[in-house]
Formats: sequence, C-alpha cells, structure tokens
Amino acid sequence: MLLIDAIFINNGGGRVLLNYLITELEKREIKVFYLLDERLPIDFTVKQSNEMLIINSSLSQRKNFYKLNSKKFNKIFVLGNIPPPISVKKSIVYTYFHNLILLNVPRNFSFIEKIKYTLKVAILKKYSKNTNTWLFQSKTLENQFVEKFKQKDKAKILPFYPSLISDMENKDSIRKNNTFLYASNAQANKNHPKLINAFCKAYDKIQKGKLIVTVSEKFPLILQLINNAISKGYPIENLGFVKREDLIQKYLETEYVIYPSLAESFGLGLIEGIELGCKIIGADLPYTYAVCDPSLVFDPMNEKSIMDTIVLATEETLKNSELKVKDQVLDLINLLSTDDKN
Repeated sequence: MLLIDAIFINNGGGRVLLNYLITELEKREIKVFYLLDERLPIDFTVKQSNEMLIINSSLSQRKNFYKLNSKKFNKIFVLGNIPPPISVKKSIVYTYFHNLILLNVPRNFSFIEKIKYTLKVAILKKYSKNTNTWLFQSKTLENQFVEKFKQKDKAKILPFYPSLISDMENKDSIRKNNTFLYASNAQANKNHPKLINAFCKAYDKIQKGKLIVTVSEKFPLILQLINNAISKGYPIENLGFVKREDLIQKYLETEYVIYPSLAESFGLGLIEGIELGCKIIGADLPYTYAVCDPSLVFDPMNEKSIMDTIVLATEETLKNSELKVKDQVLDLINLLSTDDKN
C-alpha cells in the first residue's frame, strides 16, 4: 500500500498539488492511504477501497501514527517537506520538498516567523535521514537544497502541477490592456506592501492601469492597506479568496501577471498565467527563470524598480513569456506505484 503523508498541507500551492495528486491517484487501481490535516477542506472523493485519516497536524500525532502504522506501507510519499519522524525501513520514502522559505527565510519576516521557520529547519535536519529520495519541482530548488542540506545523491527533479488549459472550454473573454493580476495569498514573503505602494506611485505618474489581487480576510493588515488605497481612488480590485478554477476568467481578461514574491518553490501562478495567455512581469529571482522566460523583471525589494516596470509595461509592447517546464504527474505516479502489491 502507498501512504500519501500530507499532514502539513492545508492551503496555498501545496493544497493545489495535493488535490491534483489525489484526483489522479483515484483514477487508477492503486491502494492508497491518505494522512491529512484536519484543516484541509475535503473537496475531493476517495474510493471505498482506499483509506483516509484526518488528524491534528502536530508532531506528536504524526509520530504516533507512524509508530502504529508504518509497517502497512511499502512506499511513502511525503508532500510536506519534512520526512517521517521515525525510520521506516520496510518502506521506500519519497519526500517532496517545495518550501523555499526553509532554505532562506526572507528578511522582512517577523521575529516570530523567523523563529518558527528556524525550528522547522531543525526538524527537517533531524529527520532527513528517514527519506530515501528528495523530490523537487525545479533544478533551482534542488541546487539550493543541496547547498544547504547536502544529500545530492538522494535528489531527483520531478515537477507536477494541474494545468488550467483543459478548463478553458466555453470561456470567452476580451483581454483588457494595462491590467495586472497577482493571484496569491498574502504571507510575508508574497511582498504585497511593496507591490501595492509601487502600483499607486505608478498610477500617480501615468494615470493608467488596474491591479487585481486575491487577499482573503486571513490577512487583515494587507486588507487594510488595500482598502486604504481603494478609498483614495486607486484602481485596485481585491477578489478575496478565489478557487483556482474560478481564476481562469480573470487570467483570460488580464494582460499581465505581476509576481513580486520574494520566495517561491515553483511559482504556479507564473505557469498558470502563461498557459492562459498573460505576459509575465516577475521578480528578478531564480524561481522566475526556473519556470519561464518572463516578459519583464524587476527588483522585488525595490519599490521604484517595481513602479518603473509597471510604467514601462503600459508604454511599450512587451515580448510574450515562454514556459520552460511541463507537468510530470504520470512519471510521479509511476514512481509511487511500481511494484505496489500490498
């Protein structure tokens, strides 16, 4: 039997990947046990022949689960960066590492956030011996991981992501000039304050453009910043939390995806934007170039650089962006299901 350990996944890009993987696994004759976080919205179905356990995502609960159940599985896939808390000698363990922040905590994180991620790094180091293979979404992420944690001999690149192209059917739209979409939550590394301030300064200068963001009520300080700008007459639209499939229409109506994030393991929003015809204006950071050839880049730590890029995008015709990666979910499933007899 295959164990999918997603106990630390409940939102964001990780949730998107988990839902996609579950959907694909459930199409196949593979016996699967899903270990899930109680905070995860269950918007997928699991066959009766498979098993699902939903528990609190504490370290102690996870460790207890492995002590009681690890002998059931011949393969384990961890989709949450941290290998199993005990040695599972009977199983082949694959750990999917997709949290760039664990490699380099952004300077603008609060003291508490820095402490939290420092502890996570310590836990990862402690448990790293409990995985047979580390899987990564890009060569850039693999290189940074190996530089910090070594273990080059355990590393393998295997990106997977759900394409939105198949969901485009029967959707018509007119792309609106000078529109900028940033589809992301508002964690500190997402860099919303600099983007919003830069957009407002650009608008003061050229009186053109519209910024569209997706910030939910979970981020009150960023919401306040957005609402203050809107009250002053700046053309900013906040969609709040939007289901991924419902974003398709916005992508199809938008000219640019603008992406000022300071740290991304993969940049799924960049991929989605290109698939749906947007041009990418991205941070001049390795994660951007790992997945695409962008139309324009800026220094994400410099508001003036972001502002200048927005102004330039409204004044010139930029080249189209090009995708560099492809979905390898079938390769991943083959890796996890080969010789699955139990």
